[in-house]
Amino acid sequence: FAGASAYGTQGERVVSGQRLMQATSDIFLGWERVEGIDGRRRDFYVRQLRDWKGIAEPEAMVPAGMRTFGELCGATLARAHARSGDRIAIAAYLGGGDSFDRALVTFAERYADQNEKDHQALVDAVRTGRVTAQAA
Repeated sequence: FAGASAYGTQGERVVSGQRLMQATSDIFLGWERVEGIDGRRRDFYVRQLRDWKGIAEPEAMVPAGMRTFGELCGATLARAHARSGDRIAIAAYLGGGDSFDRALVTFAERYADQNEKDHQALVDAVRTGRVTAQAA
């Protein structure tokens, strides 16, 4: 649907996207096209094996910690996406009002409501035996 890729390999395409979105990239980030033992050529992207960074464990968080974690994730995602576009054009498109902000809130609330309905449907299916589940 989007036409031919502007990149020579799929690895290059992935790496270019990562470099665009990440504030600081992995120094070993790259790509390679190699021929396997079966004779087929395949595209790969390569990166550092271990980055030695920590990872948050949401299942161990208290509600206030989860809220802070969510805010940090949202800010990080917003920053990454802001790097991928023309910030002036995006700001001009959104305008000075709060219409977009309100639309996002409405979407998030409806999405949360749907998640609650889906979860209740799962709970009901487990209760009636239509779905089997095992407590973790």
